Amino acid sequence: MNDLFSNEQQKKTTSPLADRMRPETLEDFYGQEDIIGEGAMLRQAIQADEVPSMILWGPPGSGKTTLARIVAKMTGASFVSFHAVTDGVTALRKVIAVAAERQALYGKRTILFIDEIHRWSKSQQDALLPFVENGTITLIGATTENPSFEVVSALLSRCRVYTLQKLSTDAIAAIVERALNNSENGLGDKDFRISSATLRHLAEVADGDARVALNSLEFSTQAAARQKRSDVTKDDIVGALQTAYLRYDKGGEEHYNIISALHKSMRGSDVSASIYWLGRMLEAGEDPLYVARRMVRFASEDVGLADPSALGVAVAGYQAAHFIGMPECNVILAEVAGYLAKAPKSNEVYSAYRRVTEDIREYGTLPVPIHLRNVPTKLMKDLGYGKNYQYTPEAKKRGEKIEQSFLPDELEGREYFEEE
Repeated sequence: MNDLFSNEQQKKTTSPLADRMRPETLEDFYGQEDIIGEGAMLRQAIQADEVPSMILWGPPGSGKTTLARIVAKMTGASFVSFHAVTDGVTALRKVIAVAAERQALYGKRTILFIDEIHRWSKSQQDALLPFVENGTITLIGATTENPSFEVVSALLSRCRVYTLQKLSTDAIAAIVERALNNSENGLGDKDFRISSATLRHLAEVADGDARVALNSLEFSTQAAARQKRSDVTKDDIVGALQTAYLRYDKGGEEHYNIISALHKSMRGSDVSASIYWLGRMLEAGEDPLYVARRMVRFASEDVGLADPSALGVAVAGYQAAHFIGMPECNVILAEVAGYLAKAPKSNEVYSAYRRVTEDIREYGTLPVPIHLRNVPTKLMKDLGYGKNYQYTPEAKKRGEKIEQSFLPDELEGREYFEEE
């Protein structure tokens, strides 16, 4: 558990550039206009000091922690920061006790920020429920994982979910320029020069991650300073970016390249390549549950009805990885990847569902044919609900020919499953 505002002076001299340049106001916060731009509901709530319990979901470097810190600066509530890896239920109980006393004696709210909330177990998350519900604390959770999977449903239902997008190249460029020009916490007093083309290159290859961009900028200026240069070159950026990615980022471009390689290797039935790319992700520290979820999707999208048992294998792999964890689950996921690579492939279900969604968008909510409707009351029966419905299994046993439609009239004869 940390006090976000302790040792501020020491941080200015010892913290990385990305930490020193963390915005403290909404005006200095770049990107995410959809949720905190002028007139956006969350911005209004922050300015009115009426912050709801929320989950901030987005990729690394998109501003989740920064936004929470801005709330801390702007709100009149007490602000407590947790990290899900290091803080548990024992520390939570102490926070709750203090928050309850503060609320009872002074009428003051407590905002609890939990970074990487997806790393908390179900029981730990459940421990928050009564205190979020009765208003003892206002929760702000940050996660890079889909909260639908990683936050318990009861807690999720009590929170607003705000999705932060990967930062645009323009936003990253603005963040880097701010660091270069800021003399108090940035590099403005160092007289470094960087061309617009080099700055743009850095903004592009940072792939939406402000932390990667600022760490790369800091490493590149240090490299230039060691050579007694004030000009920061593209070569400096390239070398620094490699270091920054190795130290800080497993969610940028290479992350997406490798998961794409895994997916396409399984689709191409190359078992060796599939297990190699799986290993590249796991050994780099990727969340095994992310990989497992991707393989569950693959089992339906690319294997599908060619081998329906593939979905069960993938789901079992996910469940095993969930309760065993790394490194023991590595072989389990390798088994799933090997099975999916060897399995026959069919995207028939995927294609069929795509065609269904196209018809739904075109025709809207077509009525259910009257003979297929539920008949729970006498009135509905009198109105003809369920009339002339034929129970297909029994009719087939009797050898009767059945002529019965199961689609709306407008879609009569539509075939969503096509022969491959």
